[in-house]
Amino acid sequence: MASTSHTNDSLNTSKQTDRLKETRYVFENDLLPQEIPEVDEIGATTAPLVSASFYIGARCQPYNDDYMLCNQEAKGTGQIDCLKEGRRVTRCAASVLKDLNKNCSEEFRLHWRCLGQNNLEFKGCRKAELLLNNCVFQKLNLTKTIPGIEEKDQIHLKETPVIKPLSLHQDSDKAYAKAKAEGKI
Repeated sequence: MASTSHTNDSLNTSKQTDRLKETRYVFENDLLPQEIPEVDEIGATTAPLVSASFYIGARCQPYNDDYMLCNQEAKGTGQIDCLKEGRRVTRCAASVLKDLNKNCSEEFRLHWRCLGQNNLEFKGCRKAELLLNNCVFQKLNLTKTIPGIEEKDQIHLKETPVIKPLSLHQDSDKAYAKAKAEGKI
């Protein structure tokens, strides 16, 4: 469903006050201007978004940079002035999720389910992450780079990371063992 308003579509124009901060908020249900393109909501929960975050960053960096520059130049009014750029970021992120579900569905699902069971911490899901990385690198030609870390120190490239998971994710272990036996990793 395309979002066509500044806030929840069920709200009418109303004023609310946060008494602790003495701040007033105005919620409007007006349609966005036509120059602001409509965009479908992503419709994903936290675990799939965290799982896809590095790939979203890799593919969508130019759009993210445009949005951040617009927001910086808007000097406090970026939430409204940069809606067009923000919607481009959303469409790009949605395209990454669509491609992951189309091309790497099993690996993607395995990884985000593992993250969901491990408090969204990557350290507990390195085997599922490796399977997902292999698929994404081969089929989507995306890279994974943790910003500010040299390539030789990227955690997902280490054979034996220092930080170990607190508990094992059985589905990840089974899928990893199967892929290793089949020579896929």
